[in-house]
Amino acid sequence: MRVGGAFVLAVGNRKGGTGKTTTSVNLAAEVAARGLDTLLIDLDTQGHAAVGLGVAAPAKGEPTVHCLFDGRVAHLRDAIVPTGHDRLSMVRADPLYDGIGGNAQPTLIAQRLRDEGLLDAYRLIVIDTPPSLDPLLMNAVAAANGMLVPLTPHPLGMDGVRQLTRLLFRIGGTVNPDLRLIGLLPIMLDLRIRLHLDTVADMERGFGANRVLNGVRADIKLAEAFRDGKPIRDYAPRSRGAVDYAMLADDLIRGWALG
Repeated sequence: MRVGGAFVLAVGNRKGGTGKTTTSVNLAAEVAARGLDTLLIDLDTQGHAAVGLGVAAPAKGEPTVHCLFDGRVAHLRDAIVPTGHDRLSMVRADPLYDGIGGNAQPTLIAQRLRDEGLLDAYRLIVIDTPPSLDPLLMNAVAAANGMLVPLTPHPLGMDGVRQLTRLLFRIGGTVNPDLRLIGLLPIMLDLRIRLHLDTVADMERGFGANRVLNGVRADIKLAEAFRDGKPIRDYAPRSRGAVDYAMLADDLIRGWALG
């Protein structure tokens, strides 16, 4: 169920290297390109979401999302910056944030989104989450309507998914009863490889076929686009990666009734 005008989507996995930030950047860009106001919040202190959009890293003293947690800013809105893409704004991460002495309350982001009217200012809010179980991930999950889990089609990838879904159930029963699992998104997928086929089949058995999304095929253009600070739709619009993220955006928009 959407609260206010926005659907809040957390993109995450406990394991790194699963295409989490690539998915956050390209899904946000696709939805914005369809004329829907979109906000991308980078809670991962690596700060790579800004890199993928060609947005400069925050200068010293500029507000970031992590300034909320250490008290340097009181309002999330103060950290919103344009991306150069129509209808797409973002809140950058602070790579120097260490979490020491910060405000660890798990509902801080949810409160800021609600109290500052950001749920009415955007149709989609994407939160790129850190790959570790810490108060930042808890904040993202507590604020979200849904969770999208990118993962590589490998047996070890399923371990991270199981850990994360246990977290979803725990938070869903306490601070965020509306939270739901949107789906599992296989990344770097090649259905000619038997291991990939077997892993997708395991996902469907474990979580239900309706929870396993079509996936994003392996495509070097995605890495090249990130290197050049562009969404794949701008860098190589006819590539496999662009087609797959466009289809993902269309499918999820229909599911969220955002159009």
